[in-house]
Amino acid sequence: MKTLRGILSGEALSWAGAVAAILAVFLVLMLMVGAPIIEALQGFFSGAFGGRRYAYLMTTLSRTTLIAGMAISVMLSFRAGLFNIGGEGQLVVGGLVAALVGVLLPGPPLFVLTASILAAMVAGGLWALLAGVLQLYVGVPLLVGSLLLNYPARYLASYMVAHPYRDVQSGMIQSHLVPMETWLPYFPGTRLDIGILFVGVAAAFAIVYSYTTVHGYHSRLNGLSPDFARAVGLPVKKLTLQTLAMSGAIAGLVGAVAVFGIHHRYIDGMLVQPLYAWTGIIAVLLVNMVPWAVPLSGFFFAAVQTGAAGMERAASVPKEIAFIMQAVIILFVASRVSGALTASSTRRETDNV
Repeated sequence: MKTLRGILSGEALSWAGAVAAILAVFLVLMLMVGAPIIEALQGFFSGAFGGRRYAYLMTTLSRTTLIAGMAISVMLSFRAGLFNIGGEGQLVVGGLVAALVGVLLPGPPLFVLTASILAAMVAGGLWALLAGVLQLYVGVPLLVGSLLLNYPARYLASYMVAHPYRDVQSGMIQSHLVPMETWLPYFPGTRLDIGILFVGVAAAFAIVYSYTTVHGYHSRLNGLSPDFARAVGLPVKKLTLQTLAMSGAIAGLVGAVAVFGIHHRYIDGMLVQPLYAWTGIIAVLLVNMVPWAVPLSGFFFAAVQTGAAGMERAASVPKEIAFIMQAVIILFVASRVSGALTASSTRRETDNV
């Protein structure tokens, strides 16, 4: 058997190799576009963490709010062995419902804001539950069902803000603005709204839930071995639906934060085109679904994206390089997952012999 020191050494070498590969790809790309490397790096760090009164850092943190929020949503389901890749649909449904409730519901601002956020969480949770019901009672695999449900969510949202609830006077495909009194306030002296605190609470909940609760332990056990979970009498169907509901609710919360904290309305494509949900999946897999590391991984990817924009401004380096770097990271993550699956298969074959 491998010793703990050997396992840790192997992990360290794996990460060191990944970092070296990413840096090598970065240097090759810089040489291909003929960019001054030092100037590009300075532009990257300034674009991610600098700016007047740290304005770019606030932008990075604002993007972190949405990426990390979606990563937390994904992490809860992935740790339970539920490959829910329908976060995009749950995010869109949550954002749409939050915007419509914010516009249509009368009442005091705090009541409207609270009701909108809760409605968004319920909508996201129900959309995730639909994928679970399709798996448990219709036989549609969760991986397929959750992915396919992204499309009706996107098209439904597009229709709603293009026709019955469109702000025609704006000339854009978007809803009306939610009341200004319901907007999430900014931290004093910054352009960062307090939506990051909502995601921080969600992250704290996910960590506590994963490490200290019986339900979190059962869901993790189901993720490690569904057959064993059934054998010891765990209510696997109930666990599945409850976990998916939590995962979808957090995605809906992120959609509400995007509406009330950043855009102040629902704009067609605003939650789809930036790839928040898909980046969240990469962020979770990069840190091997470790709950406390997920927000840090989200911050990393947000910094890569905002830093790439800084490189473009400072050294005329195309910001699409950020997507190439993410592709390299995806290949690294895929190799780790493939290696883990191969090792697991080998162990099963050995045990059977």
